[in-house]
Amino acid sequence: MPELQHQDDILRASLNTETARIAWKELLRFFAAGTVIAVDEELDLVEVAIQISNDSKALIEQWMIEKRVGKVSDAQAKDWLETDATLWAVVVRPWILVQQITE
Repeated sequence: MPELQHQDDILRASLNTETARIAWKELLRFFAAGTVIAVDEELDLVEVAIQISNDSKALIEQWMIEKRVGKVSDAQAKDWLETDATLWAVVVRPWILVQQITE
């Protein structure tokens, strides 16, 4: 197995254990600091975290252009607060990546 793939597998396992549900209201101070990133529901949250950790600029820029990854908007933050939303979240310092829970 190539070394980079092995490192990604280790990172994936670590991020999987660190991913958890959290109430949006618990993330408000991080939102105010501009460190919360929304990830489209069609993307794998852990895979996005791996790509950010690996500094995969081209892929991340493409997702941003497609509006699949980006800072949480004020409108989205307000909606999540009003609906008392619970989200999936994982930390890739300095960012907190969040994704709506689809069930």
